[in-house]
Amino acid sequence: MPTSFDAEHGRLREDSTRESNWKRWGPYLAERQWGTVREDYSDSGDCWTYFPHDHARSRAYRWGEDGLLGFTDRECRLCFSLSLWNEKDSILKERLFGLTGPEGNHGEDVKELYYYLDSTPTHSYFKSLYKYPQNEYPYQQLIEENRSRSKEEREYELLDTKLFDNNEYFDISAEYAKNSPDDILIRIKIENRSSNDAPLHIIPTLFFRNTWSWGCKHEGCTMRPNIEQKDNENFLRTKHDTLEPFLFDINSDENQQMPEVLFTENETNVKRLYNVDNPKPYVKDAFNEYIINKRKDLVNPKRRGTKVGLYYRLNVKAKSSATIRLRLYRLLDDGKIPAKLDFKSIDEIIEKRINETNEFYSSTINSKLNKDERNIVRQAYAGLLHSKQFYHYIIDEWIDGDSDIMSASDARKKNIRNKDWLHLYCRDIISMPDKWEYPWFASWDLAFHVVPFAHIDPHFAKTQLRLFLREWYMHPNGQIPAYEFNFGDVNPPVGAWAAWRIYKMSTDKKEERDRSFLESVFLKYLMNFTWWVNRKDPDNQNLFAGGFLGLDNIGVFDRSAKLPEGGTMHQSDGTSWMCFYSLTMFAIAIELAGGVNGSPVIEAYEDMASKFFEHFVQIVDAMNVHGGTGLWDEEDGFYYDQVKCGKTDEITILKSRSLVGVMPLIAVSVLEVERIESLPGFKKRLEWFLKYKPSLRQHMTHRKSTKHDSSEAYLLAIPSEDRLRRMLAYILDENEFLSEYGLRSLSKYHDKHPYVFHGCHQEDQCVSYSPGESKTGMFGGNSNWRGPIWLCINYLVIEALERYHRSYGDDWKIECPTGSGKLMNLKEVSQELARRLVKIFLLDENGKRPCNGDDKIYETDPNFRDLLLFYEYFHGCTGRGLGASHQTGWTALIIQHIEDIAKLRKD
Repeated sequence: MPTSFDAEHGRLREDSTRESNWKRWGPYLAERQWGTVREDYSDSGDCWTYFPHDHARSRAYRWGEDGLLGFTDRECRLCFSLSLWNEKDSILKERLFGLTGPEGNHGEDVKELYYYLDSTPTHSYFKSLYKYPQNEYPYQQLIEENRSRSKEEREYELLDTKLFDNNEYFDISAEYAKNSPDDILIRIKIENRSSNDAPLHIIPTLFFRNTWSWGCKHEGCTMRPNIEQKDNENFLRTKHDTLEPFLFDINSDENQQMPEVLFTENETNVKRLYNVDNPKPYVKDAFNEYIINKRKDLVNPKRRGTKVGLYYRLNVKAKSSATIRLRLYRLLDDGKIPAKLDFKSIDEIIEKRINETNEFYSSTINSKLNKDERNIVRQAYAGLLHSKQFYHYIIDEWIDGDSDIMSASDARKKNIRNKDWLHLYCRDIISMPDKWEYPWFASWDLAFHVVPFAHIDPHFAKTQLRLFLREWYMHPNGQIPAYEFNFGDVNPPVGAWAAWRIYKMSTDKKEERDRSFLESVFLKYLMNFTWWVNRKDPDNQNLFAGGFLGLDNIGVFDRSAKLPEGGTMHQSDGTSWMCFYSLTMFAIAIELAGGVNGSPVIEAYEDMASKFFEHFVQIVDAMNVHGGTGLWDEEDGFYYDQVKCGKTDEITILKSRSLVGVMPLIAVSVLEVERIESLPGFKKRLEWFLKYKPSLRQHMTHRKSTKHDSSEAYLLAIPSEDRLRRMLAYILDENEFLSEYGLRSLSKYHDKHPYVFHGCHQEDQCVSYSPGESKTGMFGGNSNWRGPIWLCINYLVIEALERYHRSYGDDWKIECPTGSGKLMNLKEVSQELARRLVKIFLLDENGKRPCNGDDKIYETDPNFRDLLLFYEYFHGCTGRGLGASHQTGWTALIIQHIEDIAKLRKD
């Protein structure tokens, strides 16, 4: 954390110590609740079909809410979002639209243009932008065009429709600033980018999440909440059993136009969806019917309801703008109404928060960053912070269903997913991978999210990791839930690594590090490690097969499914992840064992250090020696998966050069001899191990001091020095893994030489280089590990190379790129990889960012040029952004690389 103390750091301190509830409100509103597993009550488990986008405007959600550019409280009780109409669309734009998994030629995909522009960690200020076409939004065209395209073709995007070519669109930005923790100021700016005047209907909407229709006992509500407008009051009053009374000002726009106030209920329109008479006339889609179809009878004239809209009819002049200012604030404890704020006061407070946001990042971001780099970093942080979402999912209640409303059939209960996770009770703010495409948590994504979070909000980073280790998330058997579609699937075990990283990152002073945090998570990860050892080592040989391990379609076949004929697999990446896990737990145990600067030695942690050290060495031995050469292929000089089909002992080596064989690189650590000496119990057991297990000793390399480091140390790593060189020859080859923009997930060699698997009495399976979108439907086809660049793995490889350099030193060099004749030490190699990754986002000499691909509008339109999207992954040859467009969580790791590259510059 920085040494300077500004207003935002003060708010962070107050929030973490519970002096003030600064994080109570934030951009926690989902961007898609429809089509999610938790809203699926079908017998088939087909969530896309059961709750499509077309139902979303008419159907009350059971487990959450969604909206456009909105916010909510941390329990998603009272929500705010925007609704828009350009007088040409067939429906109000109340939420983001996208393709379902079956509709897209590469899986689900949002088809909107929106950007996260800024946020502080407490959300004392946050801002986002939506680009709304002035011509009819092409809902059906997007579906039909993408449905007709093959997996070999690019996706048909909103920009391909030409809607934005003549600047016929609005830039609609929503800014939120907190005057106090329960006083939120709202400034909505509408900018007409067209050369012609254009109409816009905008309906800022305040609504309660529906908790009353289902009989939700855990919600604490005994009565339906209410929003009402009393006579002669220019504000709304809210009432809710578990939320204090709030007021919502009804302001004119800056042209003094007062809005019409519309009231309805956030309840399902069963007449539209099921042709059953509505119990009450006022339902969720009333505003859509009132504004577009002129149904005046569908809004409540008594001026009360659970959903209220302020209806502004604007005509925005060409190349001009309009602004709406609103305020949501808590009624005083004595029942008095706080003083009203005029437009000038609202603007002044918002500008003050903007200045404080700039001060916060000035003390956080490296001052050497240039303007473009600073813009990238600020938007990366903004996306990271906007991706926090209220997530609500109680498995046993979901399985049982709700009587008379969403009752569960016997067929549904029998075939339902996640039925082994009845303990799961989610009702929290969680950092999501992407609030549209992945509006649910993914545990291994989250581990990467918390690393950039640790730079700006270490308290939140730590609480996120702790959350998934709580008994209402972690399975009693020690497994950590993976993701909504299958909590029992296996994600790479990176949580302990993340905890170790943020423990060290949270302060530069070792004596001030949060030992209690490290101890608490270590004990829980010990349970998870035991689950891995007991469940995912099929032959008790220290060779692991964990499933797809997050790398979706990288393999020859679906590694989560049972192999044909009861076969077994030894995974290079699965085994490497476990080796990596062992080393991380070993490092934590050594830290907790004490014995430094006069601190007492804690024998229990010395014992744990010995345990994990032994695990590490035995896994390394299995990787390198089992059956002769382990998973190492001496002919190729690379690590590969191995598979046995049926009951035979015949082993097939799956010779596709992919990240599967790169992952052994990341399990590396340096153990200082001086640290061993400080722990007599561990030293004694280590010496016994080295004496009586000579066959395993070969996996420890004793490195003498280098000219830059006077200490002696052991290098703990999977590949030997010779094997490391052979691996790096592939990894740093531009015709193999090394792209202009980082490391590919599959070698380019397989472009002309696809790997074909013959075996297990099934049809031949082929793996070929696909640098862009997935050409296979495996795992829905919405992500691809057969060629593109993934920031998360690149980050781990760069970090590993830095550790190798600590041991090997400056004199140990290798060609980079392979065949170039240019020699680099491993620190320089790590920096070269970081430079290539950073280029994905930077403006080049032609004003183009590789991540934008060939979308010229980002080069030619000044209102697009500085906008960034942080995609899920990137094209292996061009750096074009692919997959989920707002996967800001792990792609925000680019912040660290930008900062590191900036540090290398001379002043």
